[in-house]
Amino acid sequence: MQIKDYQIVLLGVMIALGCIFSTFILSKSIVEFQKLQNQTIRVTGSASKKVTSDSASWTIRFSSTKPILKEGYFQIQSDAKKIKDFFSTYGINEDDIEFSVINSNPNYKRFPGTYNYSNEIESYTVSQNVTVKSKDINKITEISKKVDNLVNQDINLTSDAVQYFVSNLDDIKIQVAQEASKNAKERAKSMVKGTNGRIGVMTGAKLGVFQIVPVESTEVDDYGINDTSSIDKKVVSTVTATFTVK
Repeated sequence: MQIKDYQIVLLGVMIALGCIFSTFILSKSIVEFQKLQNQTIRVTGSASKKVTSDSASWTIRFSSTKPILKEGYFQIQSDAKKIKDFFSTYGINEDDIEFSVINSNPNYKRFPGTYNYSNEIESYTVSQNVTVKSKDINKITEISKKVDNLVNQDINLTSDAVQYFVSNLDDIKIQVAQEASKNAKERAKSMVKGTNGRIGVMTGAKLGVFQIVPVESTEVDDYGINDTSSIDKKVVSTVTATFTVK
């Protein structure tokens, strides 16, 4: 073998060894990178904030059943005036009172001794809703307890429970969600502290549904709760977050 050929063979061996070594280094780097990627921790943080309702809504449904449709409309209009005067007596502004459209439905005669109805109209039921809304929630609450004053005026009605609302609820939800994220990070730090680990960046986060419940309630629901029965309530948020671990 000539010296020139020997040099070519030696060069080829060196190139081959270099390729093998570089492949080994690259493979090791990929493995280390994958290990680093797999070193994560997932935690769920939570936070809550107590809030007080700043507006209230109360709805009354009233109806009248008469053999003649015109009589039913006349009765409903008369009852509506009594209800309007009732609210006015307790200081409710006219702008805060909203009457719905008047509805009417025929009632058909039933065949004697059966549950089947004929085509003959026996009477008409005429109905209407009235809703009062106010930021004076104490006033609405007190007025709702005096609904018997309307019943005593021979008004056929049903009364809903007063509903209480928080006007800036969306802003509060954002604040509570941010606090839940911070809580998740603190929990993650606490979990890895005993292993001398450190929390890295957040790689993922999922916001849970909001639970808006009475202050003392521990109730939760997969679809969330939006309590309107309590003046004082709390907004609860959860965030499930994933962090890298160093």
